[in-house]
Amino acid sequence: MVKVIQLIVDNTAGVLSRISGLFSRRGYNIESITAGITADPHYSRITIVTSGDEAILEQIEKQVGKLIDVRDIRVLEPDDSVYRELVLIKVKVGDDKRQALISVCDVFRTKIVDITKDSMIIEVTGAQSKINAFIEMLQDYEILEIARTGIAGLRRGSDGVVYL
Repeated sequence: MVKVIQLIVDNTAGVLSRISGLFSRRGYNIESITAGITADPHYSRITIVTSGDEAILEQIEKQVGKLIDVRDIRVLEPDDSVYRELVLIKVKVGDDKRQALISVCDVFRTKIVDITKDSMIIEVTGAQSKINAFIEMLQDYEILEIARTGIAGLRRGSDGVVYL
């Protein structure tokens, strides 16, 4: 089972290290983690994707909620939230396959951010299912590098917005 947990934390040195350290000490898995400042520079938003059985996921929530820097903890349910991920993919492509790859990029509404004579860097933003489907479509090409940001997400609507 996979769970997306969003934290509002004090924007202080070492907070991300303390959170990831808790996961490490307890043997919990982090599938992805993103962090960034909020509209209020005193706080940061951290989104963690983690997995485990129901008991482990419940324990993760309780343990993270006890950390001194954590001001709010929420589970982002898929039906009530919007998730997005950014991926940069460098693909080896010559002139003979370039137009076909551009066509695939157009279908997935990606953005080509760099082209050289032998490669392209493609930016893909969206749900993980879209990104995974795009990567699957690249099986006829040589993927040289992939950089994934991890999920960022917000709850839908204005209910539950945290004001600190």
